[in-house]
Amino acid sequence: MPRSPKIPPFQIGTHQVEAGQRAQISLPVGSFLTHEELVLKAVVVHGKLPGPTLLLTACIHGDEYNGSEVIRRILRTPALKKLKGTLIAVPIVNRPGFVTRSRYMPDRRDLNRLFPGSPNGPLGSRLARVLSDSLLPLCDVVIDLHTGAVNRPNLPQIRITVDDDKALELAKSFAPPVILVAPKRESSFRGTCRDLNKPVLLFESGEALRLDTPSIRFGVQGVLSVMRQMGMLSLKKPSSPRAAPIISNKSYWERAPRGGIFTPLAPLGRVVTAGSVIGFIADPYGSAETEVTCTRSGIVIGRTNDATADEGDGLFHIAMTDKLDSAEDRLAMTSEALPSLNADTDDHPVPYDSIQDTVI
Repeated sequence: MPRSPKIPPFQIGTHQVEAGQRAQISLPVGSFLTHEELVLKAVVVHGKLPGPTLLLTACIHGDEYNGSEVIRRILRTPALKKLKGTLIAVPIVNRPGFVTRSRYMPDRRDLNRLFPGSPNGPLGSRLARVLSDSLLPLCDVVIDLHTGAVNRPNLPQIRITVDDDKALELAKSFAPPVILVAPKRESSFRGTCRDLNKPVLLFESGEALRLDTPSIRFGVQGVLSVMRQMGMLSLKKPSSPRAAPIISNKSYWERAPRGGIFTPLAPLGRVVTAGSVIGFIADPYGSAETEVTCTRSGIVIGRTNDATADEGDGLFHIAMTDKLDSAEDRLAMTSEALPSLNADTDDHPVPYDSIQDTVI
């Protein structure tokens, strides 16, 4: 019986990870004003058999914790024992923001607007450069995990770049409720991935500073499904039928017609039609109420939970689609049947459901 070919070690800079091993590595970035070193930490799982390389990243915005929890669970799944290829996982890209519960770097810059970065720029730019130079060239596919901002939860969704056919194929395998096809955003991590011809899936779900069940379950099951699609894990039959994702090529924000106390009437995942009332703004002094109506039909994929709004504030993020009737049925399936996870993967069940806005 012929022997399996010997798999060479996986090399990142000066670090080597042998086949069948995992290691946590640290890539130097720079130093804080306290003279403490900032490093980019990654976990590398190098399979015993050849295959592609997947890069998982989370917390480019430091307060978007759902992605870190998704990666933690992926790293604990027993399926990785039979991994083909290599998984590079970076649970916390923006470590300064993570520890201070902040979206931004210490200088208040948005790390996701500093790519591909510079080796001689400020700390965020140097961090972006290490990720762009040291890890991106080694991978075949990227999955970047995000959430909405504070008090702005997102429906589980994948965002891909226009004309990225490989990413679209993998996004369908991920099977979120919605796939949003959007133009490349310059100076973002997604934009840099596309510049290097790396298919990239940007997963958005939930909100900052909070863990929730749909975000974690869609994230974990989606990543594992993509890994099976890539041939990194063995295929298996899905435990239950899953609704096909709704694909949208355009979205917009419904904004506050005036300032006041805001009451939303449309939850995440709701199909809304042009002219329908989806909330209202009330004068705090009781003299008037202003309806918030849809200007275009679509699906609510993001929403503010703030109790107040200024005139022009974004209230509802709506993805447009020309198949609203079928979309309503598919979204109903999504909200009623969360992806199931086994006990090993769902080791710390999270009781909050951002779609139903309930405690489970």
